[in-house]
Amino acid sequence: MSFSPVVPFSGYSGWAFLKRTLPEQKEAFQASATLARDEDYFRAKIGSIQTAEDLVSDHRLLTVALGAFGLDDDINNRFFIKKVLKDGTLDSSALGNKLADKQYLALSASFGFGDSAIPSTQNPGFADEILTAYQDRQFETAVGEQDENLRFALNAERELAVLASRDSSEDTKWFTVMGNEPLRQVFEKALGLPSSFATLDLDMQLKTLKAKTEKAFGDSSVAQFSDPANLDDLVKKFLIRSEAMASFSSTSGASIALTLLQG
Repeated sequence: MSFSPVVPFSGYSGWAFLKRTLPEQKEAFQASATLARDEDYFRAKIGSIQTAEDLVSDHRLLTVALGAFGLDDDINNRFFIKKVLKDGTLDSSALGNKLADKQYLALSASFGFGDSAIPSTQNPGFADEILTAYQDRQFETAVGEQDENLRFALNAERELAVLASRDSSEDTKWFTVMGNEPLRQVFEKALGLPSSFATLDLDMQLKTLKAKTEKAFGDSSVAQFSDPANLDDLVKKFLIRSEAMASFSSTSGASIALTLLQG
């Protein structure tokens, strides 16, 4: 894809610039010829897809389907993806329910091959729903090629706006955060948690995330991030800490090298 986002700064300054220019940058991205060809093909063909086998057999359709859920790297794992899609979401033993990354479950639920006699591919508006998600994800990927932390910030803004407003328990929302690697990274860095945090028992991770979030934001819930001000505060903490850690790492490495040279 030929489009390259303009990201002149890193950290929170880069985020402020990106947010300010987002409408224009997204418009330029969506004008990409490659993206337009993918979208035209998806719109023309998706209505003919009746089964998981049909979808995974069409490389171009599968590329868009996986890209809409951030699962681009699985494009060659067709047997695995077919199993996720065929199993559906209603049975607790379904593969999507067993995987830590809940984007697979979201993929299966969205297409509905294993949950209904008539898949979602036959529903009016389905193509628009998937293509909107595909555009968002691919734009984030393009931003990530310039600055991975800004990609995580965009992902958090999009994902948390939906997750925070869901009618589910706070524990369920937190487990969703823990099962979404980009979201997990945002929270771990924003809260100053070490890289070893993910190795702890899940219940201990849950308890720690709640306690740290309450200390940082005055509330232990994920639901609070439906408020744009709280969400922006989370992203700001994530970007500032990430930039500080990168600066510290670079400075420490230079200091070690200088010490070795002087020695």
